[in-house]
Amino acid sequence: MVLKQLTPLIFGALLASAASAQSSIIVQSTTSTANSGLYDHLLPIFEKKAGIAVNVVAVGTGQAIKNAANCDGDVLLVHAKAAEEAFVAEGYGLPRSDLMYNDFVIVGPADDPGGIRGLRDIGTALTQIAESGALFASRGDDSGTHKKERQLWEMAGLNPSADSGTWYRETGSGMGATLNTGIGMAAYVMTDRATWLSFGNKADFEILFDGDPALFNQYGIIVVNPAHCANVALDEAKAFADWLLSKDGQSAIGEFERAGEQLFFPNAAE
Repeated sequence: MVLKQLTPLIFGALLASAASAQSSIIVQSTTSTANSGLYDHLLPIFEKKAGIAVNVVAVGTGQAIKNAANCDGDVLLVHAKAAEEAFVAEGYGLPRSDLMYNDFVIVGPADDPGGIRGLRDIGTALTQIAESGALFASRGDDSGTHKKERQLWEMAGLNPSADSGTWYRETGSGMGATLNTGIGMAAYVMTDRATWLSFGNKADFEILFDGDPALFNQYGIIVVNPAHCANVALDEAKAFADWLLSKDGQSAIGEFERAGEQLFFPNAAE
């Protein structure tokens, strides 16, 4: 059937469908931003303003970067700056921008078997966990959280992978599943604060260590490079990134709370 044979009603429906298909993007992102509810807060605001549908694929940062490099997304929003900069340097992404930050915390059972409550240095806390033999549940999935955790162990001069399967347990899972596993076995877990505050199955667990500047958790945003991925919806992707980096987008990020506590702190302007 040629176009001139279509009725105006059918032709109009086809145009609307095509416009809808063009006005959508895929964001490869982290479980922390999704599990916290941040996108539930942000996306309706952006979609109403721009008329662009945003579909989020929430996986670990390592997998999100691989997906974006494989052209399975238009925007990358993750939290592993060195890996993000490598993504751009290798030609997969347009220039990266800081977007927002929060921090990591270590949660554990209230009886604190490793005795880390009240400590102020993350190296000391990790050393006490290792030396006590208290269980520690790691994501073990090359996510942004896992990358940061490995960096912190290295800073402490420790290699917990050598004890994998004893006191150090690697789940190979996302943050929510790892928290559930850790709580089930009474193991310490390192998590981003936003996920913890939004997590429902806390049992007797609480934040036992936080506040060290080394636990800073920066998020970045990158538009996938159309020179590498011809299928990128460039205008729509840039519209989303630009909005998040704008005054309005940054304000919307800062307004997101759980139980009266701000979960992410915008810092694009900085």
